[in-house]
Amino acid sequence: MDGVHDMGGMHGFDPIERDELSYHEAWELRVHGISSAVAAPGGSRFSLESLEPAQYLGSSYYERWLHARIDTLIANGTIRREELEAAVAKYREDADAEMPEGDPERYARTRKAMLEAKKNRPDPGLPSVARFSVGDRVRARTIHPDGHTRLPRYVRGRAGEVISVYRPQGFQDDAPMSDHEGPQPVYAVRFEGAELWGDAAHVNSSVVLDMWEAYVEPA
Repeated sequence: MDGVHDMGGMHGFDPIERDELSYHEAWELRVHGISSAVAAPGGSRFSLESLEPAQYLGSSYYERWLHARIDTLIANGTIRREELEAAVAKYREDADAEMPEGDPERYARTRKAMLEAKKNRPDPGLPSVARFSVGDRVRARTIHPDGHTRLPRYVRGRAGEVISVYRPQGFQDDAPMSDHEGPQPVYAVRFEGAELWGDAAHVNSSVVLDMWEAYVEPA
């Protein structure tokens, strides 16, 4: 599925503004902490990029993180949507209302469920051996899978050179392509600007993408 997050090479968006601040408001730090503490089935990228297009484009960076974690908690039954709506209504009416006390029993149940889910996660098997080496020419596959994918549209079908090989990492696409499942090698692939943009490319420009092995084939 070509998601709304896949903005590379697209026109019509405002210029990118450089911003060195990690957080702009205190709530963003809290959201970061919540996101780090709460597991996201299928991977955090999958939950972020599965947000509704209007919600994704209309939200700030940490707002997306918050929406994604809320959807995850509702989906796995940790909270109910009715609970969320009641809490939002309460603090919308009185922003200074006291926060509820922690519930040790609920915390223990949630932690136990998370540990059980981690323990019962299917064994992905041994990592595969890297198919490509530094210096190899590869081509990004031309695919439009039904599920979530991290392969940018603008690079599909384009050829590049492997400049680094990373350790195997878990494949986070929602519906693994063909027989690609579990950990697999990740490559840094450099694409020349002319290969991607043709005559519109800047002289001597290039783009480097980190790509799972499932995304590339011999050029």
